[in-house]
Amino acid sequence: MATVYGYNRVLLKLSGEALMGDKPYGIDIAMTSRIAAEVKEAHDKGLQIALVIGAGNIFRGLSAAAGGIERSTADYMGMLATVMNALAMQSALEQIGVDTRVQSAIPMQTVCESYIRRRAVRHMEKGRVVIFAAGTGNPYFTTDTAAALRAAEMDCDVLVKGTQVDGVYDSDPNINENASRYKELSYQKVLTDNLRVMDSAAITLMRDNDIPIVVFSLKEKGSFDLVMQGLGTCTTIKS
Repeated sequence: MATVYGYNRVLLKLSGEALMGDKPYGIDIAMTSRIAAEVKEAHDKGLQIALVIGAGNIFRGLSAAAGGIERSTADYMGMLATVMNALAMQSALEQIGVDTRVQSAIPMQTVCESYIRRRAVRHMEKGRVVIFAAGTGNPYFTTDTAAALRAAEMDCDVLVKGTQVDGVYDSDPNINENASRYKELSYQKVLTDNLRVMDSAAITLMRDNDIPIVVFSLKEKGSFDLVMQGLGTCTTIKS
């Protein structure tokens, strides 16, 4: 049954940079707590929520590979960094009373659960927030692809991507002050115009499973709740 938002189950994809706040790198506890509070607000209204968090605030596998680290090794290092972010978010959520589970695609039983689809679904049905860590568990795949994969596996109604900008633009709004924001886009236009919202594997997976993508900015407090209500500034990608 759909909640007050019109959705029952969503996957929220956060960039690692979202946890930095105003810091140059690492995890800003205040920012992490603020995001956790917004997740709790939606969760308290009955929304089933899963999260995938990137690792750009700690480690970038692709950049490390360009610097000389073997690509697979660099990607695995990035996956481990996502576990650190997931644990930080779990701590922030549980401190405000939200029962949370971290599931890792790379088994590490002393730290968190291993990813098991049926168990993850059951957690959400019981009202727990589930954070998926370590990407897909495979090198050469981004956390965007991991988010798309988990959204499909969890049968989510929508994938919501929180970024540093309030949607998808026809050019970089940080460079071009005349950049125009799209209100709606098709999966095909994103792929054809190479808009780089998410990597092509993630977009294709969402298209093939007919799961819409909503891109919004985390900079404004309360933006997640507004976007879920259909009131916030964002870009929706669908068929």
